[in-house]
Amino acid sequence: MTAVTLAELQRRIEDGSVKTVVCGLADLWGRIVGKRVTAKSFMQCLSGAEGLHASVYLFCTDMDMDPRPGYALTGWDKGFQDFVMKPDLSTIRLLPWTPGTAFVLCDAIDETTGELVPVAPRSILKRQIARAETRGITFKCATELEFFMFRDTYDAAWHKRYRDLVPTSRYRADYHILQSTRDEEIIGEIRDAMNAAGIEVENAKTEWGLGQQEIALRYTDALEMADRHVLYKCWVKELLSLRGLSATFMAKPFIDEIGSSCHVHISLWDKATGQPTSYDGGSATHMSRQFGSFIAGMIDHGREYAYLAAPTINSYKRFRKTSFAPVQLCVGNDNRTCGFRLVGHDKSFRVESRIPGADANPYLALAGLIASGLSGIERARPTPDLYADNAYEDPTLPRVPATMREAVSLFAASDLVRSDLGSDVHDHLKNFAENELDAFEQETVTDWELIRYFERI
Repeated sequence: MTAVTLAELQRRIEDGSVKTVVCGLADLWGRIVGKRVTAKSFMQCLSGAEGLHASVYLFCTDMDMDPRPGYALTGWDKGFQDFVMKPDLSTIRLLPWTPGTAFVLCDAIDETTGELVPVAPRSILKRQIARAETRGITFKCATELEFFMFRDTYDAAWHKRYRDLVPTSRYRADYHILQSTRDEEIIGEIRDAMNAAGIEVENAKTEWGLGQQEIALRYTDALEMADRHVLYKCWVKELLSLRGLSATFMAKPFIDEIGSSCHVHISLWDKATGQPTSYDGGSATHMSRQFGSFIAGMIDHGREYAYLAAPTINSYKRFRKTSFAPVQLCVGNDNRTCGFRLVGHDKSFRVESRIPGADANPYLALAGLIASGLSGIERARPTPDLYADNAYEDPTLPRVPATMREAVSLFAASDLVRSDLGSDVHDHLKNFAENELDAFEQETVTDWELIRYFERI
């Protein structure tokens, strides 16, 4: 689904109603980076007269845009060379909250080879989708993103060092219509803006945390879902900023609060017929043999791929017992204590991964789920048994890594991950993760340390 065609965009450029085209793509953090391009320059880029360039350093920086060492792709010795931002014309959208502005997502293209830059997140997911298509498999996916919303502006929150922020609710209001009515002016505006920009919203609800919200996006193809997801996160922040409010998609922003998840729903479809293939009414589990193997692969390799679903130090604070953030890798029928939960019936039958947090890069999280699931299919893994009890209390089940260090070690040591993703991508992501770990472990003094040790040690 797109909001506008290229022909419609060109008409709007010619009549002066669109003056700027934002060209963006996701970096490894899942942030949208790119350029604001004049309408005339954008059309020249499409004609081939000029290319739109950016530095590959964008895939090698930390959160503060500081280029980190250890990458084969580029560095000071290679001069941080350019790549070409190639607009994907199926992603053109108009931004109703920014008059005169359109947006288009781009692929990162190597200037020399003309091929996709392999370490770009969109490229990584495309590779796994192509891998599935060789087996005649496509996917339908949906993400459910949670976030905390505050009455503080982003500037005010920064100056307060993100302490003592004022949430938009005063008490727990999970599913409460009264609280959602109070929030409706802004949440309704977000829903309407997303729908107008070609991102279909199914529903919204208040969540358990103070000021916490969930907005569920309509399912679609895997790449389109990841595209919508990164745009949604960016645009929620833009819309709230215009309103003098703020939000965070951190997995665990406060230790005394619940975390924010990114539940990922995924089902298998036949590429040739366009029909769903996950459901088998004659099976006791309702999982088709292929879908059972896919889920078995996600369970078998969930520890190795956990880093792609939980990419920050903060991610692992969310994995706590009785928190609705599962720590055990098993599958259950509508069982929220399991890492993987079967939901729906017949054509809507699907698996929900409850492991990713709201901080996940959707391209990488989906790539990890697809890659691990395909490994299960390729090895004809048997359909797993359904777990019917409280998975939190079963120590025999494989567990999500407890820390980022553990997750990165498993990811780095995995020959399977290296084979699935490719050695260039594996090395790049491993270095990216290890740089973040080093930044935290060697360069950071936490509030916890100061409070615990400043006076009393």
